[in-house]
Amino acid sequence: MNGKTDIHPDAVLEALLTKGGRSNRRANLAKMHELCRNHHEAGSRDFSLPTIGRLVEGDEIMKGRALYNAQSADYRVLIEAWGAYAGPPVPKQPKSLASHEYLMRIEDPAIRSIMQAVITERDKLKAQLNVLKSNTYVTVDRRPQGANIAAAPGMQPTAVLAMSAQLTPSEREALQRAISPSYLEDRGLREGSHGEIVNERGRTVFEVGFARAIRKVLGD
Repeated sequence: MNGKTDIHPDAVLEALLTKGGRSNRRANLAKMHELCRNHHEAGSRDFSLPTIGRLVEGDEIMKGRALYNAQSADYRVLIEAWGAYAGPPVPKQPKSLASHEYLMRIEDPAIRSIMQAVITERDKLKAQLNVLKSNTYVTVDRRPQGANIAAAPGMQPTAVLAMSAQLTPSEREALQRAISPSYLEDRGLREGSHGEIVNERGRTVFEVGFARAIRKVLGD
């Protein structure tokens, strides 16, 4: 019902009570009726189910969510009767924002419209920024690139940087060329069976394990 009615809720309660039923139902209807009366006398016109549900649950008459059950039809009829008797709720006045008050001081409608659009866009961007701030979590990994994490029981994890990861591209390329067969051949050198580098006469230029050591440094 949207308008105020002259039917008093007392008459509605009396009709509901004449239906009989369990004594507990009749007692709760009477309590509900008194609660709605007090709510009305306090000057409220809000007789929505969520509002009355909070009140009846606060007075321990019944659970607020029970008002939505099919068995609670009589309670809803009584609440609607009070709502119709009180009349439609007073519309809530929108909050007056400082920006709105400022706009109202601008006499030129065109300029006022432009400023309103600017303020609306600003508020929209601020809201989006706040959402981004609340959902952004940045993790800064300061470990050296290529490092492995070594951890021992009871000790702080430590970043271990492999030797190959410490080389610059030019250093890596230089070491790779130093032991490449084509590079050695061009200079009259070759790699021996134990990683040594020898010349054309078979004389050792770099000792045993030289080529193998470079490959280990490179991680090959």
